[in-house]
Amino acid sequence: MSSKKKGAPLPASSGGLMRFFEDETKGFKVDPKIVVSVPISLIVVSWLIDIFLVK
Repeated sequence: MSSKKKGAPLPASSGGLMRFFEDETKGFKVDPKIVVSVPISLIVVSWLIDIFLVK
């Protein structure tokens, strides 16, 4: 018994991990579509500026 590691036991299932992700956090929520579309639109605008304004 003394050869075992002393520490917190691992959870028997993933139930503890699932509860962690269900917790609500403070702050505003952003739709994932906006999070994806804003960087893509910035890339497109950058390409358009590079094509049409820089010669």
